[in-house]
Amino acid sequence: MIYDYHAVLGLIAVAIGIIGYVPYYRDIFRGTTKPHPFTWLGFAILNGITFVAQVVTGGGPGAWVTAITTIATLGIAILAFTRGEKNITIFDWICFIGALIGIVLWRLTSDPLWAVVIVTVADLLAFAPTYRKAFLRPQEETVTLYMMSVFKYAISIFALTTLSLTTVFFPVAIVLANVGIVFVLIIRGRHMSSAH
Repeated sequence: MIYDYHAVLGLIAVAIGIIGYVPYYRDIFRGTTKPHPFTWLGFAILNGITFVAQVVTGGGPGAWVTAITTIATLGIAILAFTRGEKNITIFDWICFIGALIGIVLWRLTSDPLWAVVIVTVADLLAFAPTYRKAFLRPQEETVTLYMMSVFKYAISIFALTTLSLTTVFFPVAIVLANVGIVFVLIIRGRHMSSAH
């Protein structure tokens, strides 16, 4: 019975995740959202690593959202190389290389907790170019994706069958990162609208 409860929450988190990606993909094809290729490629790689770590440490249905996110972010990464942000800065390269170094460090550790901590830091580095772009051009991002990500990852925490620092660390950090970008997009969007 407890497993069923976790499975229901896991499915709800996956459904919210899928629903959240629909407007983002739509806006990419419309040309109004321009995803940063480094961010989304980093997300795809790092979510895949986190999914494996969550499964190995007994994450259960709470890890499902990380699996669906891996697939969705990979699709966005592929689209970002042709339809995404073209202005790649030195800052973006530093963050992307930092994220790749995180992957190398992850491979050097056999401890799942350290792997998740390293992957989470690398994921936040991958997020940084999108934060920069969101601050400069908030109209080129779809805020609903990040709002839905807050909910999907928050629900996924309660869907985890094993609550430990290893299984919870990544989703909590991603909830906070998404809350942050939602605020950046809303506040900067309003500021830029009132400036025109």
